[in-house]
Amino acid sequence: MPLPRRFLPSTAALRALEALDRLGSATAAAEALDLSQSAVSRQIQTLEEQLGMALVLREGRRMVLTPEASAYAAEVRGALSQIAQASMKLTVNPAGGSLSLAILPTFGMRWLVPRLPDFARNHPEVTLNLSTRVRRFSFASEPFDAAIHFGDGDWPGTEAMRLRGEAVIPVCAPDLITGRAPTSPAALRDLPLLHIETRPEAWAAWFTAQGAPDGPVSGTIYDQFATITQAALHGLGIALLPDYLAEQDLATGRLVSAWGGPCPSPGAYYLVWPRGAAQTGALASFRAWLAAQASEEDMLPR
Repeated sequence: MPLPRRFLPSTAALRALEALDRLGSATAAAEALDLSQSAVSRQIQTLEEQLGMALVLREGRRMVLTPEASAYAAEVRGALSQIAQASMKLTVNPAGGSLSLAILPTFGMRWLVPRLPDFARNHPEVTLNLSTRVRRFSFASEPFDAAIHFGDGDWPGTEAMRLRGEAVIPVCAPDLITGRAPTSPAALRDLPLLHIETRPEAWAAWFTAQGAPDGPVSGTIYDQFATITQAALHGLGIALLPDYLAEQDLATGRLVSAWGGPCPSPGAYYLVWPRGAAQTGALASFRAWLAAQASEEDMLPR
């Protein structure tokens, strides 16, 4: 059953509302949309008449969205983004073979990207668009068809395919432990610990796996492996890094193991997609190709 016309406002009116909410003033919205302030005001007024409710509080020439209108604008923003992404996909690849994928920066660059030439050779009909995300997001609010995510595969409303596990190793600059090398795993707590924001329980899980007694795991927090690696290299503390990421710096002596060898992480890397979308063309092709890549014995390029 089609929706009533009044619930399908024009794109121009919705863009005016979104811009007013995002930028905070009619002047800024008009400039962003290349319109006059009066044109923005007319678009908002048309939208109010169509929906049958007030959306802005008018104070002279100043317009401020009501709380209800601001919440509506946030939903509209996501819908406009999806429309724009769908239009871009259509124009870039009219055959419809396009896949927008969110990837973790380090794993994506070190594991996925080196393998993509093979995908391109085998599936030239598919255009693959990559964007980095370090935190969870909603497929409903972001224009992605799938994502490569680290965790336990429990993203609500999705299906997942396990790609590979991970082993981590505590590493630091050699000078940090010269003359005071830890004598037990628990002794690492006396040194500055570096934490990755997306895995707040990583150090606690490592201490548990080493059989160390419970204790504090405080320290500084970094948002990506690229920055936490640099912090470790500059002697700011001990970082718990994936072994494949630390391998080269360990081989050159720029980093050393603070204790022991690689230890399995409790999570794994997954390809994640919205439930019910697994059989769509480009995603189905990418999923089948990635399954073969994940079954290789040499799990990471060196």
